[in-house]
Amino acid sequence: MADQETGRLLTDTEKEELLEIAKQSIESRLTGKKGSGAEPAGPELKRGAFVSLHRRGRLRGCIGCIEARSEKLGRTVREMASAAAFNDPRFPPLKKEELQDLDIEISVLTPMRKITDINEIKIGMHGLYIVNGFCSGLLLPQVATEYGWEPITFLEETCRKAGLPPGSWKNPETQIYVFSADIFGSR
Repeated sequence: MADQETGRLLTDTEKEELLEIAKQSIESRLTGKKGSGAEPAGPELKRGAFVSLHRRGRLRGCIGCIEARSEKLGRTVREMASAAAFNDPRFPPLKKEELQDLDIEISVLTPMRKITDINEIKIGMHGLYIVNGFCSGLLLPQVATEYGWEPITFLEETCRKAGLPPGSWKNPETQIYVFSADIFGSR
């Protein structure tokens, strides 16, 4: 997907590098082998990223950060891949025997843009981030497409993810942000 917010697309080579960084991060934790300690390769791009793991077509872990933690996207992907595999509270830590069936998907986020008109939400292009007080929730762009949601359902489900009651997106104190993502993966 084109990065319409910043104009910067990842190249196929950069995507392959980031997928390899994610895979190596997970494999090194599973085998107990330490990496070289060197800074991971990857583009010098300060962006948030999510790593989603699927096993046999089912979600197995998903962790990310909405804002960059480093000038190096490779470092962010390395950290999020390890967290998705071993620290997603919804799942037990990944086991060695699961690795052969694991699909890795990376979503590199554009900067968040606050909206006041829900008609700006474009299903298939935008993800949502909703904030109200100490509650916040994010759903990636591919989630609404995957489930066939229209914008209202997408808003309701993002509120639910934030731990907010249905309809909270209508509250004037609720902030709604959209973003897009460069989404790619491997099998």
